[in-house]
Parts: sequence; C-alpha cells; structure tokens
Amino acid sequence: MREKDLDKWVGRYRRAWESNDPKDIGALWTEDAVFFRRPDEEPVQGRDAIVRAWLEVADAAGETAFEYEVLGFGDGVGFVRGWTTYLTNPPTLFSNLWVIRLDRSGRAHEFTEWWMQAP
Repeated sequence: MREKDLDKWVGRYRRAWESNDPKDIGALWTEDAVFFRRPDEEPVQGRDAIVRAWLEVADAAGETAFEYEVLGFGDGVGFVRGWTTYLTNPPTLFSNLWVIRLDRSGRAHEFTEWWMQAP
C-alpha cells in the first residue's frame, strides 16, 4: 500500500459522496468494516450497515465542496485533513480529520472522523 492508494480511496469516497449510489458507497468498505462517524460514538459496523447509515444523512449532489490533503500514510493507516464547505448562503465550513485503515485491496476496514464547524 502506498500514499497514492489512500489518495485514490479519498477520490472514490468523494464520488460516492456526490452520487449516493449504494454500489459506490459499498465499494469503499470491507465486509466487516467499522465506521466511527464520531470517535466518541459507537461505530457503524459492517458494509451494509455503513451504506444504510450513509444514505440516512446523505448530502445532495453539488451541495458541498471538498478539499483535502494527505497528512501521512504508513502500514495501511492514512491521515487526511479535509475542509468541507456547504454551499449555503452564507456558506458553512467544517474542518475534518480522518484516520483510515485500508486493507491490501484498497478498501477501508476502519474509518474514524473528527469534524468541527468553523466559527
């Protein structure tokens, strides 16, 4: 696994975010993946549950802009800093930190996100 694999995963994540297609979402995760939508909450466990949870809070296509940078990657673990802007009037900005554990196939088996609204 290399940093470019993490970068590809984030690109696929963004496409799934825009499409809300269950196939795109499911392709990101291993069958037994865990998704911590907040580090202090119980994780969503399993690919099918992750797809359902994602669709429950899905953003509409074109509703957000997203930028990111890979902070580091090693031994299958990646760190991504992101900025999500909801294109409302006025825009709403969120800062994000993701910790992503990828398997050898390039799917996430663990994902934890921290997010906070910018003042």
